[in-house]
This record gives sequence, C-alpha cells and structure tokens, in this order.
Amino acid sequence: MPAEIRIIAVGASTGGPLVLQTILSGLPKDFTVPLLIVQHMSAGFVQGMVEWISQSSGFPVHIASAGEYILPGRAYVAPDGFHMGVDSNRIMLSKDEPEDNLRPSVSYLFRSVANVYGRNAVGILLSGMGKDGAEGLKLMKDKGAVTIVQDENSSVIFGMPKAAIELDAATYVLPSERIAAVLASLTNKKIERDKS
Repeated sequence: MPAEIRIIAVGASTGGPLVLQTILSGLPKDFTVPLLIVQHMSAGFVQGMVEWISQSSGFPVHIASAGEYILPGRAYVAPDGFHMGVDSNRIMLSKDEPEDNLRPSVSYLFRSVANVYGRNAVGILLSGMGKDGAEGLKLMKDKGAVTIVQDENSSVIFGMPKAAIELDAATYVLPSERIAAVLASLTNKKIERDKS
C-alpha cells in the first residue's frame, strides 16, 4: 500500500519556470497536496515569476513567509536569499550559509522535507546546471519518498537531474509534460484508499 503523500518538494534552476508552469497547469483542479518550490533565479525576479505562474496555471502560488502554515492546494516559493525548510506543517526560512554558493538551496529544502515527512513526500528535481538538489533527493529516496527527475530531452540544462540520476536518487525519470499526471496518480491512490 502506498504512503499518503502529504507534501511535494520541487527544485529547479535554468529552464525551471516554464516547467513549473507546465506541471502546475496540468494538476487536477481538486489537487490538495501542497508544493514547496526552490527556483534559482537572480534577485528581484521571484515575485514576477510567482505572479506569472499563478495567473497562467490557475494554481495558487505565492512567496513563502517564515512560520506560515502549509495549506492544502497551494504552492510556496522560497524568497530571495533564504533557504526554505519545514517544521511539521509550517514553513521555516533561514539565512544559514549558502550551499554550493546558493541560497535558497534545493538540497536544503529536500533534506528538511525528508527529515520531517519521510515516505509521505515526493521530491522533484527539474532542469538546471550544477548539482544542487541531487544529494537531498537521494536522502528523500532513502527515507522512502517517491522521487522524480526531469529527463534529458525536456531539460534546458540536464546538470541537476543528471547528478541525481548518477547518485541513484530517482524513482522516475520523466519528460516535463508527464510529471503532473504522475503526481495526480500518486495522490489519487491516497484518495481511492480513503474511500475504501
């Protein structure tokens, strides 16, 4: 019997915004599992990206605030210059040292979600250069989470997904347009089980 999925953690860099928009647009309207997103981008651009994805996908997306409760059916994006993690069902923001010269770091988010949610989480690593997120995704998989990486053909830059695959951190390697359907099926198992 699959574990109940309570949270989805997503990491992306170069090429990420369009893929995030594709995924969120493809989710069913009654999708209730919250998503936490770290997107590497230049300072000052996160707000514009969040507004664009929210409007174009129809999925509620906003910039995360420290201490706010993680609510169903919403996506939270790490703000400029802060690592994002979780503490039970609340968002934690941190000015801890950058990891791989990055803050927010995808691995920081994945480690936090792995430690709090374990097998009740899904981790997704999307297009981007470098290796941020690969080790964190491996930790999520080791703790029983379902892990997804974007395939090479649909990635603008295959660095981050490739690094995760090399660590055997991926349960699934998928083209960007298939990820939403897999998320829906993973969470529908929970819905079907609740009805029985």
